[in-house]
Amino acid sequence: MPRILSIDYGQKRTGIAVTDEMQIIASGLTTIPTHTLIDFLKDYFAKEKVEAVLIGEPKQMNGQPSESASVINGFVTHFSNIFPEMKVIRVDERFTSKMAFQTIIDSGLSKKQRQNKGLIDEISATIMLQDYLSSKRF
Repeated sequence: MPRILSIDYGQKRTGIAVTDEMQIIASGLTTIPTHTLIDFLKDYFAKEKVEAVLIGEPKQMNGQPSESASVINGFVTHFSNIFPEMKVIRVDERFTSKMAFQTIIDSGLSKKQRQNKGLIDEISATIMLQDYLSSKRF
C-alpha cells in the first residue's frame, strides 16, 4: 500500500511526516529548508510510492484563513502543477504547533532542544497526519 505524506509548509523551513506502508502510524521524516522542498519531493516520490499528500490549511480561531494562507495556497498550486497526478488533501492545522511544542516539553527534552523550531515543524506534520489517519478510521 502506498504511503501518505504530510507537509507543514513554512516560508523558511518545512516539516515532513509520512505513514508506514500500512497507513497506520505517522512518523516524522525530516525538516528541510523550504527552498529545497520540490527537489526533495521529486526524489522521495521516485523512491517511495505515495498515494496522497496532506498540506496544512492555516486558519484563525473563527475558521477564516490566516495571514499565511495565501502563501500556502500558492505552494499548493505550484505543487499541483509539478505533481498533477498526486492527490492533495488540505487539513486544518490549527493548534498543531502548540501541540508539537507541548509534546517536546512532555518528552523531557532540554531547553536548548525545545528551541529547535525544525523539530516543532516535523512534529506538527506528524500530528496533522496522525489526526487524519485517526479520522479515516471512523
